[in-house]
Amino acid sequence: MNRNCNITAIVPAAGIGCRMRSQLPKQYLKIGSMTVIEHTLNKLLSHPKIAQIIVVISPEDVIFNTLAIAAHDKIKITIGGKTRAESVLAGLHLLQDDDWALVHDAARPCVHHDDITHLINIVLDSKQGGILATRVSDTIKRAYQDNDKMIERSEDRTHLWAAATPQLFTAKVLKSCLLNALNNHVTITDEASAIEYCGGHPLLVECRRDNIKITQPEDLALATFYLTHSISK
Repeated sequence: MNRNCNITAIVPAAGIGCRMRSQLPKQYLKIGSMTVIEHTLNKLLSHPKIAQIIVVISPEDVIFNTLAIAAHDKIKITIGGKTRAESVLAGLHLLQDDDWALVHDAARPCVHHDDITHLINIVLDSKQGGILATRVSDTIKRAYQDNDKMIERSEDRTHLWAAATPQLFTAKVLKSCLLNALNNHVTITDEASAIEYCGGHPLLVECRRDNIKITQPEDLALATFYLTHSISK
């Protein structure tokens, strides 16, 4: 077991976040005196096992480089693509094959250090990639294909999980699977789905439920509450 591997966080931040109904991309909305992405990056920068961070931004982004955190010596910036998969690939191109890539959403600022550490330890011990996730607790309804406003049936939630981030894989494996999926025009919603497409079975590591992703306007208020009332990192 070697827990001193080189771990780089990749933060895809090239999206526009249209579901927020805001003129600004969601990562640049404010929580207190800082933007969402600054909160997220500070969490990653302060984690002792993360060696560096690669922030992947849009070629049209004129905001990130104006933030003080952009000049941090542990942060590198590169340009992403039109999709999440293309942006993560842009970050992976800056890594060596045997590096570990810890991919984390720019709009997920409430992640806790304990959960990141737990993921890293389990993945490095097993030498198998894995993701943070939460068990599904709500009753899940499947709608009809031709009428998505009408319930067809309830789903068994016993073995259902909601994927979160970070997601941790070796750079070589993740790069290969992302390229394979993109070349075959497969829709990739997170890094684990690329690994799954290539026949892999990432580990599920349970995390706190307050590790939310800001996607809707009400999520910003909830994240503000969690960050303001957080009792631990």
